Amino acid sequence: MNRIKLYPEVKALLEGVEAAGDAAVESLPPAEARAAALEALRTIANQPEEVGRVENLTIPGPESPIPIRIYTPKGEGPFACLVYFHGGGWVLCDLDTHDAVCRAIARRSGAVVVAVDYRLAPEHRFPAAVEDSYAATQWVAANTGRLGIDPGRIAVGGDSAGGNLSAVMCLKARDESGPAIALQVLVYPVTNLSSFDTASYTEFAEGYYLSRAEMEWFRGHYLERVEDGLNPHASPLLAPDLHGLPPALVITAECDTLRDEGEAYAKRLAEAGTEVTCVRYAGMIHPFFSLGGVLSQGRRAIEQVASALRALGV
Repeated sequence: MNRIKLYPEVKALLEGVEAAGDAAVESLPPAEARAAALEALRTIANQPEEVGRVENLTIPGPESPIPIRIYTPKGEGPFACLVYFHGGGWVLCDLDTHDAVCRAIARRSGAVVVAVDYRLAPEHRFPAAVEDSYAATQWVAANTGRLGIDPGRIAVGGDSAGGNLSAVMCLKARDESGPAIALQVLVYPVTNLSSFDTASYTEFAEGYYLSRAEMEWFRGHYLERVEDGLNPHASPLLAPDLHGLPPALVITAECDTLRDEGEAYAKRLAEAGTEVTCVRYAGMIHPFFSLGGVLSQGRRAIEQVASALRALGV
């Protein structure tokens, strides 16, 4: 396996993972995989940063209450807001695994971050995560006064599966006359569950943290039927029309199975007239954005997201 493209700190991280000899995610039942993901991210996430206030709430959902966590920065509002959907293949992760990421974004951007604990698969398959995420986005838009946020500066964002959900939120908001979204932040988003036939899937199929086999495991747990992968709310890259969507910041990692589909979505958005900033982080792997404790480029990417939020309304 040729890892010449990887940054030295990434090589060291992967060598440490291999030396630990932990079981591959796709070999575990979901409950064990979730516990492993939580422990791994606690170890290599950035240190939690202080923000003005953190509040845990539950809000009404389509099937059951949705837990959210609100990170409010210090200072006087009204603030910009990022509704954040965590990654984890719709199967793993929660408010705690992405706590450090959300704190860092809130502190560095001066924006309120509302993290959403949507229902996970396989207990709740597609479109449960989409339904919960949209309900949370609508709730934020309806509670701007309570949250101290500017209704004209609401963004959605997330990493991996969360990037997928963020893209889908923009499609739903456009098609269903939903909340006004000022920005979509898509960090190595999953945009096509109907096919894994890309050059990045071939080149980085194994040995680069997120493997093709792991993505097949996620897809198998998330979708009830193979045909669901053709639904644009599962695969936004397949949406026939991408006109009229909010500006986008798309971040990809060079050595990531998801690189090509994220960049393909950015290209289609731009062709449809959307203002797009698409940045590929050289030498990085999935999920570098969440690994700020050991990867300097993860901290840089968080600062890029924070900068985009600070620019809203300027």
